[in-house]
Amino acid sequence: MSATAENTAPVARLEAHDAPYHIGAVTLRVRDLAKLVAYYRDAIGLRLIREDRDSAELGIDGQVLVRLQSGAAQPSSTSGLFHLAILLPSRRDLANWLKHAAETRIPLEGASDHLVSEALYLSDPEGNGIEIYRDRTRAEWPRRPDGGIAMATERLDLDRLLSEAESGAYAGMPEGTGMGHIHLRVGDTVAAETFYRDLLGFDLMVHYPGASFLASGGYHHHIAGNIWGSRGAGPRQPGEAGLDRFEIVARNEADFITMRERILAGGGSEADGAPGIADPWGNRLVMVR
Repeated sequence: MSATAENTAPVARLEAHDAPYHIGAVTLRVRDLAKLVAYYRDAIGLRLIREDRDSAELGIDGQVLVRLQSGAAQPSSTSGLFHLAILLPSRRDLANWLKHAAETRIPLEGASDHLVSEALYLSDPEGNGIEIYRDRTRAEWPRRPDGGIAMATERLDLDRLLSEAESGAYAGMPEGTGMGHIHLRVGDTVAAETFYRDLLGFDLMVHYPGASFLASGGYHHHIAGNIWGSRGAGPRQPGEAGLDRFEIVARNEADFITMRERILAGGGSEADGAPGIADPWGNRLVMVR
């Protein structure tokens, strides 16, 4: 596929959402609500959907991607959020965001070609990690000899990417943007696999040194857990800044019921029709339709 075709071809559905389950809104507990609202709106490019004195919701097309909740009582512990990952529909959209970041001097912390995707990394003003990325199509994902997905961390050519950006002022993240995955800091990757694979039914897709990547429906990863800075970490404490919860969105009613049964059998609970459970480090997930 040519670069031009790749940039302009319409994307009917994000690769991450072509699965029985995908990641929905991520809720963060924050210390300075106004500052974080401004950052996710102006720097990241999400639209403010709702705001009151204690919380705010930002997203695209009326779909909430990030919820901010004030009242964080203490700094985040070692375990918790590594990054939330916002998935753009195309490579040109990623180039447009990079141009916006360069023009407004948003500091990046990394840029990688993962073979299945291209990603930019940064953190919000309170240290919550953010990945902004685009997927290659599934047909382009390289495979290992055993048929599994091959991923790597290679240098992303930022100059080449930037050259593909459109001219004009940045208008914010485009229609079709969604939450692609969530990456967690955990105390033990084996325990993470036991929880997310054996209990919840996600498939183990890729092992990195010190990290496990799990997914639904053949995606490269919806949930990842690493011990790069959190080996042996214990549970998060109530009121910590950082990750409060994240949503798992079911494709249909049958998939919702299946995951609900897994969650309740694993010791989770249900409130207002939304089953929820926390992993061994207190990272809480909630099922939604």
